[in-house]
Amino acid sequence: MKNVFVYNEKGIRVDKKSVQSIAKLIAAELKLYLKSLEFNFISSKTMIEVNKNYLKHNYSTDIITFDYSDEKNILDGEIFISVQDAVENSKKYHVSADNELLRLITHGILHLIGFDDTTGAKRKKMKIVENDVIQKFQKFAKGLLVKK
Repeated sequence: MKNVFVYNEKGIRVDKKSVQSIAKLIAAELKLYLKSLEFNFISSKTMIEVNKNYLKHNYSTDIITFDYSDEKNILDGEIFISVQDAVENSKKYHVSADNELLRLITHGILHLIGFDDTTGAKRKKMKIVENDVIQKFQKFAKGLLVKK
């Protein structure tokens, strides 16, 4: 897909075509215009650098999003996903790494359209939509993380 870009840091292998397909499905499901969306699958070490440089936090996190659109129905942004943190979270929550990556892709897209998880109430509202999307598209997540 010409407006969904997927970059894997050296040593990280996420299936690019699957990510593009999932992003397109989510955009269609949520009735969003997909202007430009960039996914960066990176290490936790790189995530620490992104977090320090842009958010002034000195730690890794599973996802960081940058929204370049002023409109809530237009996807124009970048999503950084730490694959190492995603794999750790998948173990912690007893789900597959593929399912956790789908959750993070969905979570990032929801952030780009204005969902927020800074309070309990906002987090609950976001989680409902997130879980609905994951349930609908879980079958497309198989094979997202390419085994070495």
